[in-house]
Amino acid sequence: MDFTLPESALDVRRGIGDICSRYDMDYWQRCESEKRWPEEVWAELAKGGWLGLAVPEEYGGGGQGLLELAVATETLSASGSAGGSAFTYVLTPGFGAMTIARHGSAEQRAELLPRLAAGEVETCFALTEPDAGSNSLAITTSARRDGGEYVINGQKIWITGVQRATWMLLVTRTIPAAEARPRTNGLTVFLVNVPEAVAAGRMSYRPIPKMGANTTPSNMVFIDDLRVPATSVLGQADQGAAVLWDILNPERVLLGASALGGAEVALRVAVAYAKERQVFGRPIGANQAIAFPLAQVKAKIELARLMLYKAAWLFDRQLPCGTEANIAKLTASQVAWEAADHAFQTHGGMAYSLEYPVARLLADARIGRVAPVTEELLLNYLATQVLGLPRSF
Repeated sequence: MDFTLPESALDVRRGIGDICSRYDMDYWQRCESEKRWPEEVWAELAKGGWLGLAVPEEYGGGGQGLLELAVATETLSASGSAGGSAFTYVLTPGFGAMTIARHGSAEQRAELLPRLAAGEVETCFALTEPDAGSNSLAITTSARRDGGEYVINGQKIWITGVQRATWMLLVTRTIPAAEARPRTNGLTVFLVNVPEAVAAGRMSYRPIPKMGANTTPSNMVFIDDLRVPATSVLGQADQGAAVLWDILNPERVLLGASALGGAEVALRVAVAYAKERQVFGRPIGANQAIAFPLAQVKAKIELARLMLYKAAWLFDRQLPCGTEANIAKLTASQVAWEAADHAFQTHGGMAYSLEYPVARLLADARIGRVAPVTEELLLNYLATQVLGLPRSF
């Protein structure tokens, strides 16, 4: 067993860290308060070639895997952008690139991967629906074959980054859930050109007001008789579950990495305040009531990181990683919340002041426990699929 990160991952940590060192906590505070995409950071990531990190080398990318992408996400998040939105900046190009590289046709790979590597196009992912929630197999957005095309109708919710995306990875039902045997049959993933669909009046979206992570909007998406060519199918029609698992496991890992970075920044903020704040003639960090919870957070961060890197390592070797990805997401999001909560308590009444970033960190950390999958569903997976306990539904 070798727990040393490969040089490729260390290079990523150094490169992303160098960019992040030029943007302090105040920068991220301004982006959030102004609800503004961090254009400056994005431009530097593009200039340095980091947006193509997970694109295969033959298509002009870095040829790296999920482990390197997770390290990039964690590093960016820990710089101060925090877990609620940090994953988007690295995940947006990398996430789509990995899926297209694994499941795209030769034509899809040739058309999209070089442009993703160059930062010319972006992707978004559309699975969640208002009436399905975490029950992904119950989605009702339908795609009906009509000659050489499919006609798509439905709604999606909590779709982040539609405004910037050129391509949407859209999950549909080509066989209704009630007719599918087994339940995972009948899913089909499409690559949809978002600007074209919007311009044709067949797709629209509405931003959802949020309590945090406002540097990138999340949206309701409406699809009405959208026609796409059959060549838009990613993978095989009716067999989209194979594509979906290769989306959801990396998503859990990368969101876990984002949460882990958020935990690191919350802990750093708390420790700094605990060292400088004087009460009763000594720093409050000298009090075990303050020190011990922060020490416990540090221990949990290190434990979560081990599982996170293991899950990414397994995925990169195309080995089963569902259990590890779920545990990584569960533990990282929980410690992110604990870190932010203890940072809040450490700051006392000043945590309510927007002079400090604690309120933003708390709002961002809370997201991970409910999105994109609730921790109850993660625990249900572990209970039924790992422990063999009977299903509750």
